Amino acid sequence: MQLYHGSIHKIPLPTYGLGNHKNDYGLGFYCTAHYDLAAEWACSKEHNGFVNEYDLDITSLTKFSLTDNQYHILNWLAILLENRTFSLNSPIKKEGYKFLLTNFLPEYASADIIVGYRADDSYFSFANAFLGNEISLSQLNRAMKLGDLGEQLVLKSANAFKQLKYVNSYSVSKQIYYPKRLKRDRTARENFATMRNEQVTDGLFLIDIMRCNRGELNELIRRELSK
Repeated sequence: MQLYHGSIHKIPLPTYGLGNHKNDYGLGFYCTAHYDLAAEWACSKEHNGFVNEYDLDITSLTKFSLTDNQYHILNWLAILLENRTFSLNSPIKKEGYKFLLTNFLPEYASADIIVGYRADDSYFSFANAFLGNEISLSQLNRAMKLGDLGEQLVLKSANAFKQLKYVNSYSVSKQIYYPKRLKRDRTARENFATMRNEQVTDGLFLIDIMRCNRGELNELIRRELSK
């Protein structure tokens, strides 16, 4: 499997156990199957970057994928809540936080690799808005598709790191890829702002989900996500 990792450094030998515990899926090595997306991640306003290319042998690896039909946006959000830092500045946010972790957090931590959405800053703000009952579940689900978010693959275990083979590193220019990164984020935020101004009279908000009868919950969520 061909993978790319964007960084300001060449990384010929990724090291298991290094990184940021506060990333989307916790500590791990974050990659994508898309070169251009990795190039955007690599470049900031101040720095050019590198796209590091690898081959991953997944034959012996266990995979947890949020793109499987058995999972939905609330499972992704629960994982995000467990790993990222949210501002729980109101009682309803605190209750929502506990509710989502209790009811929608899947068993993912033991997998060798995780496949799922990437929570860029704009998408993190969408998740925060849902947690604060400012947008409905269907709006959150639609928001995830507004800026061509793409998927990421995260190496989580020592075994996964052993199956990763370095191929090459490619220099990428901030003049080319940083504007693309900004455009992706701006497009997502602008589309979200338009959607947020829509009149929602029958949406399913987090507080509604928390009040649902448990026997009806899955069907209500399925209907809402099909909108």
